[in-house]
Amino acid sequence: MYKKFATNSFVRSVIMVVSGAAGAQLLTMLFAPIITRFYGAEAFGLLGTFTAVLAILVPIAALAYPIAIVLPKNDDDARAIAKLSIYISMLVSTIILVSIILFSNDIADLLNVGAIENYLILVPFALFFAAAEQVMQQWLIRKKQFKVLARVAVSQSLILNSSKVGIGYFSPLGLILVILATLGNALYAFQLWICSYKTTVPNDRIAYKKIYFKRVKEVALIYRDFPLYRAPQQFINALSQSLPILMLASFFGPASAGFYTLAKTVMAIPSTLVGKAVGDVFYPRITEAAHNNENLYQLIKKATFALAALGFLPFMSVILFGPWLFGFVFGEEWVLAGEYARWLSVWIYFMFMNPPSNKAIPILEIQGFYLFFTFFTVFLRIIALLVGYFVFKSDVISVMLFSIAGAVINIAIITIVLCKSRKFNIGRYLND
Repeated sequence: MYKKFATNSFVRSVIMVVSGAAGAQLLTMLFAPIITRFYGAEAFGLLGTFTAVLAILVPIAALAYPIAIVLPKNDDDARAIAKLSIYISMLVSTIILVSIILFSNDIADLLNVGAIENYLILVPFALFFAAAEQVMQQWLIRKKQFKVLARVAVSQSLILNSSKVGIGYFSPLGLILVILATLGNALYAFQLWICSYKTTVPNDRIAYKKIYFKRVKEVALIYRDFPLYRAPQQFINALSQSLPILMLASFFGPASAGFYTLAKTVMAIPSTLVGKAVGDVFYPRITEAAHNNENLYQLIKKATFALAALGFLPFMSVILFGPWLFGFVFGEEWVLAGEYARWLSVWIYFMFMNPPSNKAIPILEIQGFYLFFTFFTVFLRIIALLVGYFVFKSDVISVMLFSIAGAVINIAIITIVLCKSRKFNIGRYLND
């Protein structure tokens, strides 16, 4: 039985991606206690605010088309989607750059991010690099180059974290963290492109160049449900997840945003380490399963419950000992971040279980519903934060209510996807 488990291609692919993510996150954790002793909570708050703004914009950078790269049966259509994604991201980034040049003060006031007004000019550049990174990642996932993704993840983490330590020793400023975040996206995208180029045979490179604008327009129409439904859904979801940083910075000051940034970064490690890895491998697997008329319900259920069992002990440990753990590892200044992490664990545990359901949404053709559902979740999260501020006047209670709302949302979407997968008409999917 063990031998069969170890030789399963899906399991081996997950292990490969997890090993890269594990190496990257291990490096991040090894460097973190040093970095937190150089940079204070306000510096982390500045970084968190910048990345929150960037995260809100990333879903519209390429209008979610990169997610579709895995879906076509033939590589030519996938190449056309990749080219379309790059074109759109260039256009969107240029529009945002011009807007920031002309209206930076108004944008900063609108988003209530005056602390990073001088750094907003970096957003369009980081945005384009993030979109290019998505395109390269999805292409390598399509080609099942999981070893390449693992190697790049480790390399990028080592370079980025060592840069934070090296520069922070002399100049531990929030500006340094913002610049390095932008350069980190650029480095990641460039490394993925180099590896993608090296693993592509010459004929495939020629085929990419022969993808003409007419075919690009055709795939834009074929996969129009991604910009119509998935991009707005991702935008709204990113907005809802970025709200705590923006609102904590506005209501309680940049230090609170810094505590939240560290807590969220640390607690997101399991999701990045295992949840995202499973999701990346699960997406082409469930697409293949739909083409082969397999039982999608059982596939989603098994992956979800496996993640639930895997994540229980780590998240429960933080719920019980969060403040002490953060104070011991990152320094006494960060005990409050541990209190935030205690409540964030409740939400992120269920988010950790969510990748199989999330990746199944386009296969089950419920992106329209998911967009509507995401609108509802934004209001729920906003209400949670506002109640925490206006009723209880407490940053900890704000984070607690936000996290409980997030847990309920993830439980709901997992339940809905499992129900839909029971009733899914595979024949309709295969005939599209």
